Amino acid sequence: MKKFLLAGAIASTVSITAHAQSSVVLYGILDEGVQFSSNTKNVVNGTNVGGRQVALDSTSGPNGSRWGLRGAEDLGGGLKAIFTLESGINLNTGAFAQGGTAFGRQAFVGLSSAQYGTLTMGRQYDSVVTYVQPVAAYGYIAGSNLFEHPGDLDNLGNTLRTNNTIKYGSPNFNGLTVGAEVSLGGQAGNVTGGGGYSAGAAYATGPLTLGAGYNYFKNPTGTAGTGLFTDNQNGATVLSGTLNSGYTAATSYQVAAAGGTYKIGPATIGVTYSNTQYGNAVSGGAKATFNSGEVGLKWEFKQNLFVAAAYDYTKGNSVTNATGQTVGNQHYNQLSLMSDYGLSKRTDVYVLGTLQKASGISSTGAPAVADIGNLGDSSNSRQAIVRVGLRHKF
Repeated sequence: MKKFLLAGAIASTVSITAHAQSSVVLYGILDEGVQFSSNTKNVVNGTNVGGRQVALDSTSGPNGSRWGLRGAEDLGGGLKAIFTLESGINLNTGAFAQGGTAFGRQAFVGLSSAQYGTLTMGRQYDSVVTYVQPVAAYGYIAGSNLFEHPGDLDNLGNTLRTNNTIKYGSPNFNGLTVGAEVSLGGQAGNVTGGGGYSAGAAYATGPLTLGAGYNYFKNPTGTAGTGLFTDNQNGATVLSGTLNSGYTAATSYQVAAAGGTYKIGPATIGVTYSNTQYGNAVSGGAKATFNSGEVGLKWEFKQNLFVAAAYDYTKGNSVTNATGQTVGNQHYNQLSLMSDYGLSKRTDVYVLGTLQKASGISSTGAPAVADIGNLGDSSNSRQAIVRVGLRHKF
C-alpha cells in the first residue's frame, strides 16, 4: 500500500511538472468607437446619394477587436511546439470579422527554437506585414484603417492573410532577422496555381529599425476561397473600390516595400515606400502599378500620452487596355492624425482622424474618388473620417 501511495505521489509530481512546461493564454482586444465620415458612397436605385455618416464601429480603431488563444509546449533541448488561433469580432453584431471567417486573423501551428528559428503552418501574415509593417505608420502609430494607404493596396494594414502557408522566421542575429514563406495553392495538375511566396528582413540597433519585404502571388482573384484576394469565408475581395476594381482580371499580385524608423528622445520618425503591381490587369495584358510614399511622426509626452501624424502620397500609373482606353492615372494625398491617452496599462481612450483627396482617373475609367484604408469608396474626391474610441486589452 505504501509503495502504491509513493508511486501515485511521484506520478502526480511528474504530471504537475509536465503541465508547468506547457501554457495556453487567452488574450484579446476590445476596441469600440463612434466614427464620423464626411462623405460615404450610398447608391439607391442607381443614383449616388452618398453623404455624412455616423456609426458605432469596432473594426477600424487602432486595433481591430479580436480574441485568441496562444499556446506553447516545451519539448526539451530549447525546442517548443507553438500554436495561435485568433478571431476578429464585431462587437456591435457579435459576428466574425474577416468576411465571416471564424479564425480569420491567424490560425497556425509549428515549432520554435531560440537557436534555429520558427517554422509554422496555417493561415498567417505575409513577409511585408511581418518585416515592414512595424516601421510603417500603421505599425508604430496606429493599427487602424485610417492609417492604411488608400485601399490598403500594399497590405501594410494586413487586410490580407495568406492561407495554406509554410513560414520560417530566423532567430535574431545581432539585431538582424530574416524570413520566408510559401503558400500552396493545392490545385491538382497546377502546382503553383493560386499560390505564392514571400520573403523579408528586419534590422534593429539602438534607435534605428529597418524593414524590407516582398510578396508575389498568382491568380489572386480566383473563385471564393481559392485566391489571395478571395480567401475569406464569404469570398469578399479587396478589389472593391474604384481605385482597383477595374483590375479583377489580374493574374498576379506583387508588393515590394521598405522603410525605417528612428527614435530621438520622445520622438519617433518613420519613412516607408511601397510598390504594388497587378500583372495582366486589363485586357491586352498591361500591368497596373501603384507607388506609395509615407512619412510619420510620433511624439510621446509621457508614458501614457502621445500624439502622432502621418502623410502618404499614392500614385497609380496609367494603363492602356486592348481597346485603347487609358485608365488608372490616379493620385491620393492623405493626412492622418492621432492622440492617445492611457487610463491604465490595459485601457486607453483615443481620437483618430484622416483627410484624403483623390484626383485623376480611376481603374474603371471614371473620375477617382477618395478611398480611406479599405473602408470603401467615398461619393466624391474628398473624404474625412474622425473616430473617438475606447480600447481595452486582456
